[in-house]
Amino acid sequence: MKKLLTVGILVIGLALYTGTNANAQSFSEGDLVLNAGIGLGSVYGWTGTGSLGLPIGAGVEYGVADLETGSIGVGGDFGFVSSSFVTVYTIGARGSYYFNELLEIENEKVDLYGGLGLYYRAWSWSGTTFSGFGGITAAFHAGGRYYFADNIGGYAELGNNWGWLNVGLVFKL
Repeated sequence: MKKLLTVGILVIGLALYTGTNANAQSFSEGDLVLNAGIGLGSVYGWTGTGSLGLPIGAGVEYGVADLETGSIGVGGDFGFVSSSFVTVYTIGARGSYYFNELLEIENEKVDLYGGLGLYYRAWSWSGTTFSGFGGITAAFHAGGRYYFADNIGGYAELGNNWGWLNVGLVFKL
């Protein structure tokens, strides 16, 4: 877990260190962003025999408001992880605050954000009749995006939605 936290901090730090190009915030009202990635470190807390695979997930976010200090986005996530004995699905809604302007980051290729979510997790064990067990859980996230091109980039996000550290690609529509 300590390694994952260190890697996440380094990725976000590198995004902050990049040079500036324009005085604009990349994520703003009306933007639609899709992401897909893998999770490093399962949040499902399973410590039984065997191990879960790498979680995979995807999400969408829509910019709903621009403020003087940043932007607000709302959206949802879906995550999935499986092994030979258990499968876990996670789906939920989330809200994010983009604080580039608050931190005076003027690089339009970089988005820094944090937020909260509410997720439903469903568990299914193979070889048993005990399946569909699930529950609602609160979640947090903090992350960054870096756009390599106008509409394509990468992201890294710490949180407890479907992986402790999620990394992947992001597409701005």
